[in-house]
Amino acid sequence: MTRAARYAFVTDYFRHNMPVAETELVFDDPFQLLVAVILSAQCTDKRVNMTTPAIFEKYPDASSMSKATFDELFPLIKSISYPNNKTKHLIGMAQMVMQEFNGRIPMTVDELVQLPGVGRKTANVITSVVDQQPNMAVDTHVFRVSKRIGLVPQTATTPLAVEKVLVKHFEKNDIHTAHHWLILHGRYTCLARNPQCEKCGLQTACRFYQRKIAE
Repeated sequence: MTRAARYAFVTDYFRHNMPVAETELVFDDPFQLLVAVILSAQCTDKRVNMTTPAIFEKYPDASSMSKATFDELFPLIKSISYPNNKTKHLIGMAQMVMQEFNGRIPMTVDELVQLPGVGRKTANVITSVVDQQPNMAVDTHVFRVSKRIGLVPQTATTPLAVEKVLVKHFEKNDIHTAHHWLILHGRYTCLARNPQCEKCGLQTACRFYQRKIAE
């Protein structure tokens, strides 16, 4: 199967079998999404969603969070992984949003990565989810699934390398959704340790599965 045919097969499968694909983080506005995504690093969305209601009740916007002290915010996120760093990042992020962006969450990758705690993956999530920009956030699920299926070559050894290939070959209008297709497929079907190949509809296009049955 050619690369073009593989992308076409995968896109068609997900369009029909996962027509609604979106983040599982709960949020009401760009600020809340940014807080949730910062917290989600090395942590499950389920845990983040259990934690954020209390945070947003006390700090509903960047203005209120920018005035928080470490000792005030830390207890609200201490159950999240790396709470010390994330507490500092959230306060620093909110302060910079107020000082540099007039209280509005910027909506370009270049601006977002200036904020404390925001890397390229987080910036891609924010811009693709909020603004449906054709940006591809590559987390562990996207990295694993795209290489297993054969959407990207094994020589793509970094998240940025994988991102560039996926953005190049998915249709531009599908990129913001394809991010969620791959994440959700990796979260519930193409598991890291025990991929559920027997119930996967991508067998025909998946290089991992084809090698598996050939052994």
